[in-house]
Amino acid sequence: MTRKYFGTDGIRGRTNQSPMTAEMALKVGQAAGAHFLRGDHRHRVVIGKDTRLSGYMMETALVAGFTSVGMDVVMVGPVPTPAVAMLTHSMRADLGVMISASHNKFADNGIKLFGPTGYKLSDADEAAIEALLEQPPKLVPAEAIGRAKRIEDARGRYIHAAKATFPPRLTLDGLKVVIDCANGAAYQVAPSALWELGAEVTAIGVAPNGLNINDECGSTDTELLRTTVVETGAHVGLALDGDADRLIVVDEKGAIVDGDQLMALIGASWHRRGVLKGGGIVATVMSNLGLERFLDGQGLILERTTVGDRYVLETMRAKGYNVGGEQSGHIILADHGTTGDGLVAGLQVLAELVLAGKPASELLNLFEPLPQLLRNVRFSGGAPLDADGVRAAIADGEARLDGRGRLVIRKSGTEPLIRVMAEGDDEALVADVVDSICAAVQAA
Repeated sequence: MTRKYFGTDGIRGRTNQSPMTAEMALKVGQAAGAHFLRGDHRHRVVIGKDTRLSGYMMETALVAGFTSVGMDVVMVGPVPTPAVAMLTHSMRADLGVMISASHNKFADNGIKLFGPTGYKLSDADEAAIEALLEQPPKLVPAEAIGRAKRIEDARGRYIHAAKATFPPRLTLDGLKVVIDCANGAAYQVAPSALWELGAEVTAIGVAPNGLNINDECGSTDTELLRTTVVETGAHVGLALDGDADRLIVVDEKGAIVDGDQLMALIGASWHRRGVLKGGGIVATVMSNLGLERFLDGQGLILERTTVGDRYVLETMRAKGYNVGGEQSGHIILADHGTTGDGLVAGLQVLAELVLAGKPASELLNLFEPLPQLLRNVRFSGGAPLDADGVRAAIADGEARLDGRGRLVIRKSGTEPLIRVMAEGDDEALVADVVDSICAAVQAA
C-alpha cells in the first residue's frame, strides 16, 4: 500500500510543516473520528501526549477535530504511549491517540493511532483514514458535537498496571537503579513505579521544559546515563525514549545493552519457565545474527519481519508469539500489553537481576554480537534504490557476504534516508560492503 501520510509509526514530521500542522491534526481528528463512528453509542477517544512544546497545539487541534464529528474526548496529559494503548482498551474507548515523535527532538511531532482493543491501526484502517482526509469532513449537527474532559489519574492507572507485570512477592529492595526518562512522557511514572517496588532510584531526564525532550538523554543518547550509573555505583541503568515505548539498558560498568540482548534474556527466561509461546521470538531484519544463533542454541527460532514494531506485533498475533521487538529497544510482551513498553520491559529485566543475583554485565550479555554496521544516506527526492548503480552495488555486496553475513537495505519510513546495514563474521568485509553501497546511493 502506498502511504501519503502514514509512515511505519503513524504520521510524523517537523512541526508547523506539512504534514505536521494544526490543520492536519484537525483533519486527522475529523477523519479518524468519522471512521470509528460505528453504532449508536456515545463514542470516545483517549488522547495522550509526550512533553514537547507542540503537544499543546496538536492536542487542541485534535480535540476540535474529534468533537466536530461527534466524538467525546478524554485527555490524559503526558503519559507513555503504552499507557494510551492500555487506557483506550480499559476505558472502552473507540480510538486512542498518542501525540509524540518518539525518539526525535522537540521540533518534530507525530500522531499515533490505536484501535478500540489497544492495538495500532491496521493498514486497512490507515488507508480508510487517508481517503477521508481528502474529502470534506462529516460534521455533525450542533446538538451532537462531542464533549471534552481531562482526567487526572491516568498516570496512577498506568503505574498500577505496569507494577502488576512484576513477579508477585518479588521486590527491588536494595537495587540501585538509574532511570533516564529522556525529559519525556515517563518523567513521572517510571521513577514512581520503580520506587514503589523498592528500588533506590536516581532519576535523570525528568525536568521537561517543552524543548529538551531526547536532548542529550534517553535511549538514543546514553552518555549521561552511562556516566551516572558508574558515578553513583548503581547496579543498572534504564533509558527510555520520548514516549517511553522503547528501552536501552546500561550495566554497572556503563556498557550499553541493546534490544537484542534484552529479547534474548527475556525469551530464554520465559522459555525456562515454560511461558514462552510460539517456540521463539519475533524481531526485525535489523536484529543481529548473533541473536539468531543464540536462540538456535536454545532450541528456539527467530522469526524476522520488516522494520517497525507494528509488523513485529502483527506477526506475533498471527503466529502466537508472546515476546518480540526491535534491536532499538521496542520490546513487546504480549502477555502484558498491546505495544512496546519500555517500563514494563525494564521491570522484566530488573526481575531477572534480582532472581539471578548476578551483576548486570554478566547477566545481560548472553551472546557475542556479530560486527554490524548501519549507515544512513540522506536523499532529497527520487528513488535511489531503483538506480542501476545501486542495484549492482547491492548485488555485489550480497555475493561477497554469501554464507558469512547479512545485508539489509531499506528506505526509512519516517525520514528521507536510505538505511544501509551489513553484518558478518568479517568486520573489514562488512565495512567495505557498506561503504560501497553508500557511495552508490550518494552517486544516484
